[in-house]
Amino acid sequence: MNKVTLVVMDGVGITKEEYGNAVKAADTKNLDLLMKEYPNTLIKAHGTYVGLPSDKDMGNSEVGHNAIGCGQIYPQGSKLAEEAISTKKIFEGSTWKKLINYCKENNTLHFIGLLSDGNVHSHINHLFTMLDEAKAEGIKRVRVHILLDGRDVEETSALKYVDMLEEKLHSLNDDNFDSMIASGGGRMTVTMDRYDANWKIVEKGWKAHVLGDARKFTSAKEAIETYRKEENVTDQYLDSFVVVDDNNNPVGEIIDGDSVIFYNYRKDRAIEISKAFEADEKFNKFNRIRVPKVMYVGMVQYDPDFKIPKHYLVEPPTIEFTLTEELSKYGIREYAVSETQKYGHVTYYWNGNRKEKINEELETYEEIPSDKIEFDKKPKMKSYEITDKLIDAIKSNKYDFLRCNFPNGDMVGHTDNYNAAIEAVEAVDYNLGRIMKAVEEDGSILIVMADHGNVEEMYQLNDREKTPKTSHTTNKVPFIIFGKDLNNIKIKDGDFGLANVAATVAKLFDIEPNPNWLESIIEK
Repeated sequence: MNKVTLVVMDGVGITKEEYGNAVKAADTKNLDLLMKEYPNTLIKAHGTYVGLPSDKDMGNSEVGHNAIGCGQIYPQGSKLAEEAISTKKIFEGSTWKKLINYCKENNTLHFIGLLSDGNVHSHINHLFTMLDEAKAEGIKRVRVHILLDGRDVEETSALKYVDMLEEKLHSLNDDNFDSMIASGGGRMTVTMDRYDANWKIVEKGWKAHVLGDARKFTSAKEAIETYRKEENVTDQYLDSFVVVDDNNNPVGEIIDGDSVIFYNYRKDRAIEISKAFEADEKFNKFNRIRVPKVMYVGMVQYDPDFKIPKHYLVEPPTIEFTLTEELSKYGIREYAVSETQKYGHVTYYWNGNRKEKINEELETYEEIPSDKIEFDKKPKMKSYEITDKLIDAIKSNKYDFLRCNFPNGDMVGHTDNYNAAIEAVEAVDYNLGRIMKAVEEDGSILIVMADHGNVEEMYQLNDREKTPKTSHTTNKVPFIIFGKDLNNIKIKDGDFGLANVAATVAKLFDIEPNPNWLESIIEK
């Protein structure tokens, strides 16, 4: 049986455009060699190829690893939410009805979420539709707690979305309906931490949203304009704020009897704030000071294994026939490694949104703790440590299918530091060379690929002012096969995406792909 190693260069897309392209600007001798001399193609990692509504939608690591790991295309994220809202199915469910009844008389319905149309974590139109329905069903008081984007959209576009929301609220307000923006802050500073990386971010959000404890302003617009002048940072890094009334009191603290909707549909950055709302007195991540008795609801269930949150509005896809399930039938031993920022992607998302292992005896996972600093301050991140672990695992002969994720291209790509992005790509390329050497010595096969684009577009392409672009892209990503004897492997002609990878891996193991999967990228 062959041994196969798969490397995901997270956020490394391919484009001919040189402007702002950290991949082209970097010294990538190993990637260049692979794409010149070994079987390779470019595959799609966005839009309908990963289950998102349209091919204008950027891919992301969650839907990307779902697609790689299950060999199929499932409706994902925004598409699930969009379908539920457009059909009004979301308002027919028992959760919505219970939520509305919980606070219908005298209490407040709160919305917390990312305020943009980036369509990666949330969409402002979903918020607007729920606001309309809340008023139609007799809710009398609404408060919105906004998380500013600047990452999946232009980095200083927050005021555009605030103006849209303020206009919407103004159109709804009357003698029977009172709605306002109550608090907020940048997504990388307030509320939206992930993978237990920095709970202080969640604590800051809790204080602002729940306790009304943050710097006070008369409006969200005043807060944003003030912070921009004082801090010289982009939207995603703006500090927390609360909006106050004429008596300098917060307009939207969350209290007993209120209902709360966290309207983000992407999972990773919604879990920790959900835990803060639902955990019992044993919660020890920070001092919550006051824990209101509320009905807390997520747009989706962010962690199905641990039932977080208990209540949610949109049912998730049921992902079946994953690659790990199939390989387990043949006794294929698996190893997965990454650092904290992407550890969940090579495990939880890869295995179809399952936190538990599919087969305890056949699967081994290793997590390397990420540094708690801004990613452009150390662009190499943990790429060397990941590589050390992976090479040790290859040499151990304990595993048949090994995989890792290098987060550098994505996490540093989300900053506006072009030089750091180049360094990040070079770190990945250098360690890719180390893995190639280990695979060659082992006589096994290596797949090199990415899950979506990012670092290849560090500047907006519609101007030449070097305006930073911090979001993902819709560019294709590389798919490369490396090894000593590849004479019998041929890349097929076709329009392939991430979901074609599972069948390809099966082919390399000389096992028949699951009939539910999309076809293999290779002939063998």
